[in-house]
Amino acid sequence: MEHVRIFDTTLRDGEQSPGCSMNLKEKIEVAKILEKMKVDIIEAGFAIASPGDFESVRTIADNIKECTVTSLARCAEKDIDTAWEAVKTAADPRIHVFIATSPLHMEYKLKLSPEQVLEKAGAMVSYAKKYCSNIEFSPEDATRSEPEFLKRVVAKAIECGATTINIPDTVGYTTPDEMRALIEDIKGNVKGAEDVIFSVHCHNDLGMATANALAGVLGGARQVECTINGLGERAGNTSLEEIVMAIRTRQDMTGLSTGIDTTMIHRASKTVYDIIGQTAPLNKPIVGKNAFAHESGIHQHGVLANKKTYEIMTPESVGVNVNNLVLGKHSGRHAVGQRLEELGFVLTKEELDRCFEEFKIVCDKKKNITDADLEAIVTHKTNAVYQDEEGGYKLDWFQMSTSNFTTATCTVSLEKDGEKVEDVALGDGPIDAAYNAIDAIVKPSEHSFDIFNIHSISEGKDTLGDVTVQVNAYDRSFTGRGLSTDIMEASINAYLKALNRMISYEKKHGINEGGESPAKRISAKD
Repeated sequence: MEHVRIFDTTLRDGEQSPGCSMNLKEKIEVAKILEKMKVDIIEAGFAIASPGDFESVRTIADNIKECTVTSLARCAEKDIDTAWEAVKTAADPRIHVFIATSPLHMEYKLKLSPEQVLEKAGAMVSYAKKYCSNIEFSPEDATRSEPEFLKRVVAKAIECGATTINIPDTVGYTTPDEMRALIEDIKGNVKGAEDVIFSVHCHNDLGMATANALAGVLGGARQVECTINGLGERAGNTSLEEIVMAIRTRQDMTGLSTGIDTTMIHRASKTVYDIIGQTAPLNKPIVGKNAFAHESGIHQHGVLANKKTYEIMTPESVGVNVNNLVLGKHSGRHAVGQRLEELGFVLTKEELDRCFEEFKIVCDKKKNITDADLEAIVTHKTNAVYQDEEGGYKLDWFQMSTSNFTTATCTVSLEKDGEKVEDVALGDGPIDAAYNAIDAIVKPSEHSFDIFNIHSISEGKDTLGDVTVQVNAYDRSFTGRGLSTDIMEASINAYLKALNRMISYEKKHGINEGGESPAKRISAKD
């Protein structure tokens, strides 16, 4: 079967979408999972965007050895120089050069004539070629470009040394029939097209990103640009899990395959959702909680008789565990470590030690630990280490007084740098009271309160509660997570971790060094 390359841009296009920013260690964690999934290309970022972006691209290039690593660059020498500096240590470095080619973008964004764009595209592909042989070129907003001009630009890029030509549906405007016809037209009518790999990069503004990407593949594209969970600008990108499983499930129709280890899909999806503080919608294809659930009596009867009646793929094929082994307080470190390996987690001795310590704490509060609990403990401890390394406040203890006829009161004791500080506050409910007490101690800058999510990890009244809090300040989102059988404790820890990340950002950029003004927490709706 012909091979379709999977180009993952979670760390560039996905990460730049609002509320989805990641720190360096989180990006490395995602990159390592992508490597383990066997994606072909990782777009690690836009190196020139900021010093932080440059550092993350370079660090990923240093650490990832089984995938091509690329950085995006505009058609500008400085962009290309910076991209090369960031990726040059990669096992297989690539520079991804782009310029807009639609009349709308050329006139209003670039303020260049078509001939100027054509000249610049060729010159900058040639410039990038002096650094490495692996050059990708993208005519931005290709699906709204004039077809004849688009073909001229593609031909120029090929002539000047591009080895991959990506056709982006930048604003999710096209339809499957149009995308297939466009790829077929370019491949059949551009000189040198037979010598390059064609790619598609589709956005989901009209809900057709995966369909358009598959149509592009059927038209002859042999690379798909996508993201874990479909993250990306506006409505997102082609979802990696959807396009990969579509190609795999319908090999009878496509005659194609990818090199993706699909059993890593569930793990990759959950890791990314955990990092950005979100959960999969219940009906999200492939990775949603209901993707393999059957409640209808007719469906249940069919599945019991033969799973293929209502399941076109198995949960095991995407890494969803259906044999939920239960561990308990008498389970040893080896048993926990072995089960984590079976679930796809590869931990260092130090990481396993941290997780086993947390496992024992949870065992004292909860009789049986399911695989879902174990996964939550691992992802939470990893996330907590990233957050705790940024310093800041930790919960010492709290005491709550609340009822349905009195105002909630909370006393909180926080520890920082060995010093403990207490305060008490009222609130409209216990969580508001706790957060008011925290604000009185921490005195953070004004921030919006964008996300507060609570969800149970498993079944039963003693389940672990997983709380995600996201605050926004300085046009950036700061996410914290808390995990506990006590939902108040989880809520407090989640808020503290979000504030600690915000304070760390302030210190790094010299903001609010006095820290003397109590915060104003603004609800997301305000």
